[in-house]
Amino acid sequence: MGRLATIVGAGGFVGRRLHARLESEGWQVSAPAKGDPGLFARDLGVVFYCAGLTADYDARPFDTVEAHATLVSEIARAGRFERLVYLSSTRLYDGQAKAEVGEDEPLVFDPRDPRRVYDLSKALGENITLCRTGGRGAVARLANVYDWEAGAPGFLSEWLIRAASERALQLQSSPHVRRDYIHLDDVVAALVAMGRGEPAGIVNVASGELVSNGEIAEVFRAAGWKVTFTGDAAPPPPPNARADRLRALGVEPRPVKDVVRGYLEGLKA
Repeated sequence: MGRLATIVGAGGFVGRRLHARLESEGWQVSAPAKGDPGLFARDLGVVFYCAGLTADYDARPFDTVEAHATLVSEIARAGRFERLVYLSSTRLYDGQAKAEVGEDEPLVFDPRDPRRVYDLSKALGENITLCRTGGRGAVARLANVYDWEAGAPGFLSEWLIRAASERALQLQSSPHVRRDYIHLDDVVAALVAMGRGEPAGIVNVASGELVSNGEIAEVFRAAGWKVTFTGDAAPPPPPNARADRLRALGVEPRPVKDVVRGYLEGLKA
């Protein structure tokens, strides 16, 4: 029987794909239901902590704190795991006034901003994972994760899903918005690598490249799609998260434009 893994949040976007990947590689995977009373009383093996709130965190601040910090604190307190991989976000760098950041950068938050409940609760989850697990914790800071499976969240995911049935796309955004995008399968490869190896501290699970909506739109246009945007704002880009540690794990994130190009070619075939 393979190694034991427990996925907290196995029903979510990342958790579902991770579950399938681990099972395909022979892991024994446990996917406890929310509120499972036995979670703290049994051996969990390698814990992948995928639980969290994204789009509705501002409307549900107390649920956000529970999902990002309270439950992982209880898992750490019980201590019945081999290692703990906690999923966080590169959006924690958004307070940095720098063009490029690495994992060792101190984070900057304004606690008076109510929308920082996401960042602060994730940072607390990171602190518990790194400092209260006896050296058995690691943090994966995810950039903007995308895919084209039904219901995949996020701006680019929705764009790709619409492309399967629409050739003329009007998008509620600006061509000048820049983000770091990483495909879901590359994220899962990174998490599996972190689960297999020794805890690696904090790892940016990102492509290491900021790409604008306009650049991606050009890939669509070259493949035969029409793309327009409703806005023209040019907000400052977020700091670019370096991906050297991810590559050191043996994971080479694919450039978003290459992945999108291949996906569109498949739709045309």
